[in-house]
Amino acid sequence: MKIDENFMALGKVDGELNEAQQGLIQSEEISQANANLFLLLRGAFESSVQAQIIANYKLLAQYHKDKKAEPKVEVKEAYLTKSDGADITIYCDGACKGNPGRSGSGLAVYDGAEKPTLLYGQYKEMGTNNTAELNALHKALLLAEESEDSKVSICCDSKYSIDCITKWAYSWKEKGWKKKGGEIKNLEIIQEAHALYETLKERVLVKHVKGHAGFEGNELADRMAGYTILAKNEAYEIYGYEDVESVLTMGEG
Repeated sequence: MKIDENFMALGKVDGELNEAQQGLIQSEEISQANANLFLLLRGAFESSVQAQIIANYKLLAQYHKDKKAEPKVEVKEAYLTKSDGADITIYCDGACKGNPGRSGSGLAVYDGAEKPTLLYGQYKEMGTNNTAELNALHKALLLAEESEDSKVSICCDSKYSIDCITKWAYSWKEKGWKKKGGEIKNLEIIQEAHALYETLKERVLVKHVKGHAGFEGNELADRMAGYTILAKNEAYEIYGYEDVESVLTMGEG
């Protein structure tokens, strides 16, 4: 951009430019990056402070450059398999930092709206990957229950959670909720989710989807699970967003 009097005036304090600013305007034109730095340097700073501002600005510029260079998540077509007759598709996922450690759950609900509804919640100060996944699947079943007569597909990347609720629970229940070899971990949530599944299974399909394989819904649920750990909210809340891409660029759960 061309250096003019108006631009120079923006950078001056008491009609003066500091040494670092003067070094940036040695020609008639200035790059956008240096123009930004010129304005950030505005003030009667000591030389050491000027040098630190320049170093910080270069660090910030490199950070944004590196972020742009990061490979984007390759998102495949949303996993809305209309062949199974689903009116609503719900993706659910859990995340845990430490295992055991801080955990949370997230969901992405596709119901024909312009963009999916994203939910995050059930923060636990001391949880596990399995409890977070089970909580997410249980919440998905609760949402399916609220959908009245709609056919619902629930997509979960935790084979453990799916098997607990749709397969192993039948055997455990017959044996008085016991299993060979010891206690059934996470029994309370398994019992609640299984009982709910039993009432819904005629119109609700629970299916396994590979995690971090580029399925949009799975990626969104993953981001929501991770966000729960940051937000630390126990109750589920709706996450507001402008576009899917902005959510996908969030850190993975």
